Amino acid sequence: MRTRKLSYTDLNLTVIGLGTWAIGGGGWKFAWGPQEDKKSIATIRHALELGINWIDTAPVYGLGHSEKIVGETIKGLTNKPIIATKCSRVWDSSGNISGCLKKDSIRREVEASLKRLGVDVIELYQIHWPVPEEDIEEAWETIASLVEEKMIRYAGVSNFNVEQLRRIQQIHPVASLQPPYSMLERGIEKETLDFCAQNNIGVVVYSPMQKGLLTGKVTRKWVKNLPADDHRRQDRRFQEPELSANLKFVEALRPIAEKNGRTLAQLAIAWVLRRAKVTAAIVGARDPSQIEETVQAGDWILSAEDIAAIDRLLEGRSLNREKM
Repeated sequence: MRTRKLSYTDLNLTVIGLGTWAIGGGGWKFAWGPQEDKKSIATIRHALELGINWIDTAPVYGLGHSEKIVGETIKGLTNKPIIATKCSRVWDSSGNISGCLKKDSIRREVEASLKRLGVDVIELYQIHWPVPEEDIEEAWETIASLVEEKMIRYAGVSNFNVEQLRRIQQIHPVASLQPPYSMLERGIEKETLDFCAQNNIGVVVYSPMQKGLLTGKVTRKWVKNLPADDHRRQDRRFQEPELSANLKFVEALRPIAEKNGRTLAQLAIAWVLRRAKVTAAIVGARDPSQIEETVQAGDWILSAEDIAAIDRLLEGRSLNREKM
């Protein structure tokens, strides 16, 4: 699979990385429904066998469970994958999640992550959300200290806007930004991609398949049968009137994928990777067959003709959305 260098670092990431949000399992606020740990471990192992060289996780995914499963899976491996994890989302004994960017909290979080992952250093450590915003400087100063102490190698952020990036840049170099990006979520095209390119900040995007919406597997019946604790039930894109518009859009994409002998999921991933300013994409999977399919998008270079066809569909989708 192709690799791209992450900004100023020495990390060469495969253009697809394994996302482990769903591997956190069920029973928490942003779950994807129940998940078998054996299947999670098999998925991670298969991703590595297929050539993926990095895994993205976070403490809040399953309230520590995702990191624990990643740690169990990579234990004993001679060539361990690059691990990216996060901080700032904490929870109490009842599972209530909140944001905290205080120095002491971040230090507790990084120590807990190192223990769950079973590693001596975390290659990429990121602020998950800039909440509360008034504390991002304190958090970034703390993370800069963790780099000096060699507890982490490089520091990045997730879900930050350009102004927030400017504020923390003065304290310590930002190795990467992790924003959402898909055909249905294009906010970073306005100024964020250019800003990151100009300031040597890597861009590692998440949700390229828009939580499954762009894979072609979603139907109204499928949404209706989602587990009670699947957070997508509360996502507006899975609700009317957007659901119908999104399903119609996906069906319009299908001929483009089929013409190339590809799947819709592969098309969605290849589309975000068409931009050189995107370093890599986080692709979630909870079953070996899913990553078996999606990893094939890593070497697909979309043709100018296909990109133009998708642009036309996106323009029509935008016009229709304005009428909602």
